[in-house]
Amino acid sequence: MTTGELCSYLDSAIPLSLQKNYDNSGLQIGRPEKVLEAALLTLDVTEEVLSEAVHKGCGIIISHHPVIFKGLKKLAWSTPAERITALAIKNDISIYSAHTNLDMLGNGVSRKLAEKLGLTDVRVLQPLKGRLVKLVTFVPKEHLSRVRDAVFNAGAGFIGKYDRCGFEVSGTGSFRAGEGTNPFVGEQGQMHFEDETRFETVMFSHLKGKVVRALLEAHPYEEVAYDIYPLENENTDLGLGCYGNLPAALDERDFLELAARRLEAGGLRHSSLNGNSIRKVAVCGGSGSSLLPDALACGADAFVTGDIKYHSWFDADNRILLADCGHFESEKFSVEVLHDLIIKNFPTFAVRFSETNTNPINYL
Repeated sequence: MTTGELCSYLDSAIPLSLQKNYDNSGLQIGRPEKVLEAALLTLDVTEEVLSEAVHKGCGIIISHHPVIFKGLKKLAWSTPAERITALAIKNDISIYSAHTNLDMLGNGVSRKLAEKLGLTDVRVLQPLKGRLVKLVTFVPKEHLSRVRDAVFNAGAGFIGKYDRCGFEVSGTGSFRAGEGTNPFVGEQGQMHFEDETRFETVMFSHLKGKVVRALLEAHPYEEVAYDIYPLENENTDLGLGCYGNLPAALDERDFLELAARRLEAGGLRHSSLNGNSIRKVAVCGGSGSSLLPDALACGADAFVTGDIKYHSWFDADNRILLADCGHFESEKFSVEVLHDLIIKNFPTFAVRFSETNTNPINYL
């Protein structure tokens, strides 16, 4: 397998269009034509991780946090990013990162965090908005099956856990072919009426180009009539954070001990204890302070995340138990998500977990 083939799959499985506008996910360093023997998974790329990749014969490092984040103006080996970039090029090691787009996946970083805590009935905490569109097209009845299959196979038609969702209604289409045309039915200069089916379905906006190309290739008409409408619906399968329920309610201290143990958090910070029981729990991998209003709105008894800002502790106002397990601790399981995605599509490809501890924070 080549770097390009692996990255193309990752780009589709973890769509780059889902990343925040400040982010820099995707292939950062490397030749697409390079043949790969193995991949090394890590939360962060450090010089030690790069040496590990060389030692283990891993031609690509796949990380959650990007190496090149704010951009590089020089390669003078004066910053970690410059040194890692230069060393990666020197050793012909590719680097691919899946950052906020992996955060947005319904089965991404926060879902894995919820899984580690043993939560059930897990849902997205802050659903993604403005990323759904509706496709409407008009097809001769005898060609509907081919067009419908092509559009669905390109990724359209997903609503929650249902796929191949669409709607059809019969009608009559009309057109007149002009000079220089080659009409599939009818004749140039003559008004034509055709029994057609109006077919409509939904899709994520980042799939628009792929789905439209599939539609045009499968449709028999020379000029294909189709409409794309933006939808206001929330996408409940994509977004930031998760919430779910513990199998049984715990008192606050028992819950904090469970979180610290399962997340291997050596320095868990928390808000004051008020004697409440904890059953519904919200989580967000990484820096999740901004999702506190969402955690309160869903009725969570506790909110587990990292990098909670000073004033956010006051915003909790004894309405919810806040637990800061650390940025690294809340996202280190992202490598398991990446592993599962890769193995699902390339079951015989060697995927290795880095043994380097990249947490820059130490605790007394």
